[in-house]
Amino acid sequence: MKNLVKNIGLLLLFFVFISGILVLYGAPKTKPTDVSFSVLVEEINQNQVKKILVDDENLEIELQDGNLQKSIKEREAGLTESLKNYNVDQEKLKAVTIEIKSDSSASFWMGTFLPFIVPFLFIGIFIWFMFRQAQKGNNQALTFGNSRARMVDPKDKNKRITFSDVAGAKEAKEELMEIVEFLKSPHKFLKMGAKIPKGVLLLGSPGTGKTLIAKAVAGEACVPFFNISGSEFVEMFVGVGASRVRDLFKQAKKNAPSIVFIDEIDAVGRQRGAGLGGGHDEREQTLNQILVEMDGFDTNTNVIVIAATNRPDVLDPALLRPGRFDRRVVMDFPDIEERLAILKIHSKTKPLAEGVELRKVAVRTSGFSGADLANLLNEAAILAVRRGKKKVDMQELLESIEKVILGPERKSRRIDEDEKKIIAYHEAGHALIGASLKNVDPVQKVSIVSRGQAGGYTLSSPAKDKTLHSKSYFIDELSVFLGGYVSEKMKFNDVTTGSSNDLERATTMARNLVTRFGMSELGPRTYGHKEEMVFLGREIHEEKNYSEETAREIDKQVTQFIQKAYQVAEKIISEKKAILEKLVAVLLEKETIEQDEFNAIIGGLTPAPVPEKNMSNSNQNR
Repeated sequence: MKNLVKNIGLLLLFFVFISGILVLYGAPKTKPTDVSFSVLVEEINQNQVKKILVDDENLEIELQDGNLQKSIKEREAGLTESLKNYNVDQEKLKAVTIEIKSDSSASFWMGTFLPFIVPFLFIGIFIWFMFRQAQKGNNQALTFGNSRARMVDPKDKNKRITFSDVAGAKEAKEELMEIVEFLKSPHKFLKMGAKIPKGVLLLGSPGTGKTLIAKAVAGEACVPFFNISGSEFVEMFVGVGASRVRDLFKQAKKNAPSIVFIDEIDAVGRQRGAGLGGGHDEREQTLNQILVEMDGFDTNTNVIVIAATNRPDVLDPALLRPGRFDRRVVMDFPDIEERLAILKIHSKTKPLAEGVELRKVAVRTSGFSGADLANLLNEAAILAVRRGKKKVDMQELLESIEKVILGPERKSRRIDEDEKKIIAYHEAGHALIGASLKNVDPVQKVSIVSRGQAGGYTLSSPAKDKTLHSKSYFIDELSVFLGGYVSEKMKFNDVTTGSSNDLERATTMARNLVTRFGMSELGPRTYGHKEEMVFLGREIHEEKNYSEETAREIDKQVTQFIQKAYQVAEKIISEKKAILEKLVAVLLEKETIEQDEFNAIIGGLTPAPVPEKNMSNSNQNR
C-alpha cells in the first residue's frame, strides 16, 4: 500500500512538471494588442509597421517601436489584396516586411492536440499502473500454493557443507554415507535389486546437528538441497499445505537427484485421528499429501526425503512404516572426544591464545550439544573483545561455560553480608558432600557469585562420559542435593528459600527411583503412565495405574530415600565441620574456588563409603 501511494504521488508530480513546461513553452513573452484591419492600414500609411507575419487569416504585427499587435484579415483574399481594398499607400507598404508562416504538420498537430492529449495520457498511465498492481496481486494469489522451500545449489562452494564439517556422529555418518552412494551411483544398487531409500528420519535433542548433517549429505553427494520447515506448509486456508507439498516434490523431481529436507516434521506429522480440527484439518491434509508423495516415488526417481524431529513419539505411524521413512538415524549428545573435535572445528575462526586447553573445556562440558559448544566459543570471543583482548584465553572459555549453563554474572547485585554468609555455607555444604562421597562427580568449581537466578553454584562434571547410572549414584546425589540445606540448618539453626530448587530436584529424583527405575523396596516395576495430547504436544496428566494404598507406599519410599540422604549429609558435615569452615572462609574472601584450590583445601579427603547413597548431575547449579 505504501508503494502504491508513493508511485501515484510520483505520477502526479510528473504530470504537473510536464504541464508546467508546456505552459511556459507556449506562453508569449509580451501579450500582443488586438487591432482592427483598418487601424493596421492607417499604421502602415504612417510608417509605424515594421513586420507582418501571416498565419492563415491571423496577422502578427511588429511595430517600429517594438510593440506587438495582432489582427485578422479576410479569409477569402490575400493580405496584399485586402490592403489594396482598404486604400493602403503602396509606397509605404513596400517598407513593411511581410512573411508567410509555413507550419509543419507535426508542429501543427502538436500545438493543437498536445494540451488535450497529455491529460488523457496521464489517465492511461494511471489505469495501466492500477491494472499492473491488480495483476501482481492475482499472481500472488495464484502462487500462494507454491512451495516456500529454499534450494541450496551444490555448485555454490561457499554454502557447501560436507562430513568434514561435522565432528563426531561417526555411526550417523556411516549410515548416511550409504544414502550418498545411492545418490551418486544408483544403478549399481538397482542392478542388485536394492531399492533406493525413500526417507531418512533424524532423531535427536535440539542442537545435536540434525540440520547440519542433512546439509552434509547433500554436500557429499553434490546434489540440490531443498530445505523447508514443517510449519511452512500449513496455512489457515484448506488445501494450501497439500498444494505446497505437491509443488515441493515437483521441483525436487525436476532437479533429481536431490534431497528434500523437512525440519521439525512433527509440526505436520503428528498422529492423526485425535478429533481436533474436524475432517478439513489443514495439518492433516498436508500430512496425507506427504504420505502420498513419498509412497508414489518411482524406483528410478532419485529424490530422498530427510526429516528431523526431537519428538518422534508424536509422529503418525504411517510416516514411520517401511516405504516412507525407511531409516532412522539417532543424533546423540557428543562424548568427550566428539566434544573436543567440535570445539576444534568451531575454534578455527577464532584466535586462541597459547596455553588454551580445549580438552579441559571438553571435560567440563558433559551434556553439551554441538550448538551449545558453538555458543560457548562465541560467548568466549565476545567476552575477549569486551575485555580488549586480541585472543581468546582459557579464562574466557571457562567463564563462558558457566554463562551458558547459568547465565551472565550479576556483579551489580548487592548481597547483604549475612545473606552472603548463608550462601557460602550452602555452597560449601554441597561441595563438601560431593567430595566426601565416592559415587558422585568431582567438584570443578564453587562460587558464591550470583549468576542468572542462582545466588551461588557448585559445578561438578564426570571424569568420563556416562550412559548408565546406578542406584548408588542416585542415592549419593540425593545427599549432595541436601548438603546445602543441612549445612544451613546446622550452622544457623534455620533454613532459607535458597534450598527450594535443591529440594524439588531431590524429590523428583527420589520419586523417579521408585516409579520409573524400580530401585525401591516396591520391586521392579513402574508406576503411572504419562498421557500426552498429540496436538498440544504437552504432558497433560499422569494416569494412575495403581491403587491408593500403593500411592501411600510410593510416598513412603520417597520419604525414606530423602531421609536417609539427609542423615548421610548431616553425618558428613558434623564430622568435617573444620573443613566446612575453611571452605566458607575462602569463599567469603575470594568468592570463587577452582578445582585445584578446592582439592588443596579438603586435602586428601577420602570419600566415605556410605551404604546405598549416591548420585550427581553433570552440572549442578544451586
